[in-house]
Amino acid sequence: MKIRHVGSVQRTFKYLILLLICISPFVEGHAQGQFNTTARIQAMFVYNFTKYIEWPSDYKQGNFVIGVIGISPVLSELEKMAKTKKAVNQPIEVKRFSKVSEIEKCHMLIVSNNNAGNLSACLDKVRNYSTLVITEREGLARQGSGINFIIKDSKQKFELNKNNVTKKDLKVSKSLESLAILVN
Repeated sequence: MKIRHVGSVQRTFKYLILLLICISPFVEGHAQGQFNTTARIQAMFVYNFTKYIEWPSDYKQGNFVIGVIGISPVLSELEKMAKTKKAVNQPIEVKRFSKVSEIEKCHMLIVSNNNAGNLSACLDKVRNYSTLVITEREGLARQGSGINFIIKDSKQKFELNKNNVTKKDLKVSKSLESLAILVN
């Protein structure tokens, strides 16, 4: 009788292990999906910023260039978006910069989390351009970026430092201001 009980426990254990093996890809995919969801939301925010911010006239021709410095999950989402959408009638071009020295003229520059320590150097590099600098770490809108992504109350939000944006000769619509968390 003990032998059957042990066999039954072993069988149950095997089924449990098999079940875990079968569902683990779905759990892993779900976790990755959550990570991609944040990147997708940020990409949609970035796209919508193009509708509510006005660039100088010399920026309204050619490609609308969105630069990303460093490694950011939003990069691949922006690349997907660029294949199907336009920014104010301009084709969207996404450029990845590995180093600050590679940064060139662009409409927007997204400074990834792993490059947040280089924000000052990035700002220096786009000093003479009408580039909207976007960051994704608490407090960076006060340190020079125009828009900063944050999570507040478990929701994706963004801070807007209007002074930093207007210094770049960019005009922010009242609609965008009303959606933002304003900082100085």
